Amino acid sequence: MNRSEKAVELFYEGCNCSQAVLCAFDDLTGLDRETSMKISCGFGGGVSRLREICGAVSGMIMAADMLYGYTDPSKKSEHYKLIQELCGRFKERAGAIVCRELLGLKGASEPYSPPRDENFYKTRPCVKLIALAADILDEYVNKSGSAND
Repeated sequence: MNRSEKAVELFYEGCNCSQAVLCAFDDLTGLDRETSMKISCGFGGGVSRLREICGAVSGMIMAADMLYGYTDPSKKSEHYKLIQELCGRFKERAGAIVCRELLGLKGASEPYSPPRDENFYKTRPCVKLIALAADILDEYVNKSGSAND
């Protein structure tokens, strides 16, 4: 199973979009599942259903941070360039990186998540966006290698 498929499986198991993408990279990031779940839990639904930056994008960024991030502040611009590149690829393929734009919503949603039933999955592009975010980072990792290798 590739990371895109793993991310989708995690979403179907109940993870939010951010958790699904970050956890799909646990094998590379060195994070354990509990840590990945906790640090990404508030980013689902475009930051807790505020419908801002897509949670799948946030998960992709967190995984990229773990793989290529810096502790030396002089590396900030270099890392920001990478994150902008990854987000640009997502936007190019999906049309936006903002949750409400991707879902066709006007603004924030109530904080209560709806039941994950057949209708939920039919009316949202989230599964495709989760797969896309995981694919984009996986493509980059396969091309560039992990900084943690």
